[in-house]
Amino acid sequence: MAAALMAGLRDKVRDLLTSVYSHRLAASLAGKARPRHVGVIVDGNRRWAREMGYVDPNDGHRVGAERIKELLRWCDEAQIELVTLWLLSTDNLSRPPSELDPLLQIIEDLATELAEDGNPWRLRMMGALDVIPGPHATALKLAEERTVQRQGGAQVNLAIGYGGRKEIADAVRSLLQEHARAGSTLEELASVLDVEHIAGHLYTKDQPDPDLIIRTSGEQRLSGFLLWQSAHSEFYFYDGNWPDFRRVDFLRALRDYANRQRRFGS
Repeated sequence: MAAALMAGLRDKVRDLLTSVYSHRLAASLAGKARPRHVGVIVDGNRRWAREMGYVDPNDGHRVGAERIKELLRWCDEAQIELVTLWLLSTDNLSRPPSELDPLLQIIEDLATELAEDGNPWRLRMMGALDVIPGPHATALKLAEERTVQRQGGAQVNLAIGYGGRKEIADAVRSLLQEHARAGSTLEELASVLDVEHIAGHLYTKDQPDPDLIIRTSGEQRLSGFLLWQSAHSEFYFYDGNWPDFRRVDFLRALRDYANRQRRFGS
């Protein structure tokens, strides 16, 4: 009994100290450079579930989905204009149905909740929704349509069935189709083709490239996330799994970003 009371007291003291530190950290960022666009690879949900003793790895995805809602509130507090969240890769689509079906339902539920009245976020789905089962794809598109007129919160890209190489291939295909409809030949296109032509056909067309990309779970690689757009991005790698990512960790990422001198290759 005494041990339990002491443990509870330690947790309360720790939470209080973390809250005070977070407040000071947020205050220290006032007036400093902050990213317009933050990309997040929300990695480590299944690993977290195993470490916490859960039998069903999807419990990790459910906790991770709740953390995403918190992250978006933190982004609004920090006046981040655009957030891109990688929820499901093209590689993930090869998982067995026993794993993939519950994960798709969790993602659908998350998008539906973010689209509920009273939330400020504008959603954009990006990825290969055509390879996702019809009912899920329809629900995701409806969530996007429901938020088109929203203002006041961040715009949120949900990368679902997403792969960076596929995005570039889709962009080139779309570009070729556009010029074919206009009656241009391949030779004519090749003579004028530049990076802006391809950028205009990416999933993120008309959006700024990410200034900061955060990846959780201790992995230090992009794994194909925003390959084209991340040419000049800053990266922040968090050793813990996504469900353990806290507001103080987010603020540390923003502090790290603010303290860097961006050169853009110069």
